[in-house]
Amino acid sequence: MASAKELCIEPAYCKGCGYCIEFCPADVLELVNDKVHIKNIDNCTKCGLCEMRCPDYAIYLEEVEG
Repeated sequence: MASAKELCIEPAYCKGCGYCIEFCPADVLELVNDKVHIKNIDNCTKCGLCEMRCPDYAIYLEEVEG
């Protein structure tokens, strides 16, 4: 079976720094009430830059069976 990746956010870990938003090349993320939210998942290329830049491990790509 092939696996895919899904963008996940753990709001309790997010401190609203915005690094993930700044480094996202596809304008997928936004801050709402000082927490990161997905605003346009269809643009996500699963590049992992948001995950790599998050200092609090609040955003990540998770392997899912597909």
